[in-house]
Amino acid sequence: MHRLIAAFLAVASCASIAQAQSVAPATTSPPLTLDRALALAGATAPAIDAASAGIRSAEAGRTVAGYRPNPTIVAETENIAGSGQYRGLRSAETTAGLALPIELGGKRSARIAVADANSSRAQIAAAIVAADLRLAVTQSYVEAVAAERRLTTAREQADIAREALRAANVRVRAGRASPIEEQRADVLRINAEAAVERAQRLTIVARDNLARRIGKPITGSLDVAWFYQVEGYGPPLSREPTGTLALAAARADVTTAAAQVRLAQSQRIPDVTVSASARRLEATNDVAAVFGVSIPFPIFNRGVAAVIQASAQRDQAEALRRVAELDAAQALASAEAEVANAATTARAASGPALAAAKEAARIARIGYREGKFGQLDLLDAERTLSQIRTTAIDALAAYRNAQARRDRLATPAPDYSKEPAR
Repeated sequence: MHRLIAAFLAVASCASIAQAQSVAPATTSPPLTLDRALALAGATAPAIDAASAGIRSAEAGRTVAGYRPNPTIVAETENIAGSGQYRGLRSAETTAGLALPIELGGKRSARIAVADANSSRAQIAAAIVAADLRLAVTQSYVEAVAAERRLTTAREQADIAREALRAANVRVRAGRASPIEEQRADVLRINAEAAVERAQRLTIVARDNLARRIGKPITGSLDVAWFYQVEGYGPPLSREPTGTLALAAARADVTTAAAQVRLAQSQRIPDVTVSASARRLEATNDVAAVFGVSIPFPIFNRGVAAVIQASAQRDQAEALRRVAELDAAQALASAEAEVANAATTARAASGPALAAAKEAARIARIGYREGKFGQLDLLDAERTLSQIRTTAIDALAAYRNAQARRDRLATPAPDYSKEPAR
């Protein structure tokens, strides 16, 4: 009898292939597509808000870096509260004026360079957050669609099990089968209905998780047609990591580290503070101008250690950039191969194999009702169909997740070259 079923499988595999799974029932509202879910998640995700705050902070830092040092108001009174002719305020000398620090060595431009590098890094970080969010929402969406498909499959298998129980009951009542067949069919029905309950719980959890991601309850159906679309045949593409987010972040870190070296070098040059004041002599009621210059004398801290530290951090950032380039190239190649393999598995599982298993199960049901096949033959065909249906859903989910991970790795870095200079 097993040979007969195998023959039916071989014949069915040559027939035209129907849709892998039944489509979800139509609802009054349009299905929630992945693009719509991504748009909703981007509008409510706290990670996006945090990244935006980081950009604003970096832009404010750029403004602060451009400020020059504030002047200082100088006021002092000399020759008071002494003895003799300096008793009281008779010989007091009051000086009031301004002291203005003058930065030397290009400190201001060095600070601005660091702030610009931090601002670019913040924008790249925001793009990374958006790409990670897209990956997370896509994975949640895939899991929700797959859970619904598993629930649909479980319900179909439960209907089949109930029909098999009715057929077994008819055969037993007609005296054409042993009562044990009816008991066996009832056990299968119970297990199938339990599987439906488990699938319902997992579907509720998956839809709730997606709803949390998008910040909106999901009342309608999901885009099942998108879930079943598989790319055509072809070798995996060769992608270069040059313009990806990972490499852009590593390069931005190198730029920031180089700017820090320049800042540390500029700090080695002492600043000059010039002052201009007016001095009033209490004894003669005369006023005289006072000018001054103060220059720090770098004896203990000459800034050499700071330059060495910044240079080492720059070398570290450059080495990490090379590591990121190697890792990104390897990850992209592996992701492309993973997508291609997942696509092959999804086509095989949801195509001829599934169609053949459906046909074999249909023939086995008819033959069992007519007394031509035994119950074990029917159970074997139904078990095979259930396994292939589950495998097909898992393969499609793995394919979509592999696509999402590849797209995350290949996400291009934003181009800020066209932005106006600040």
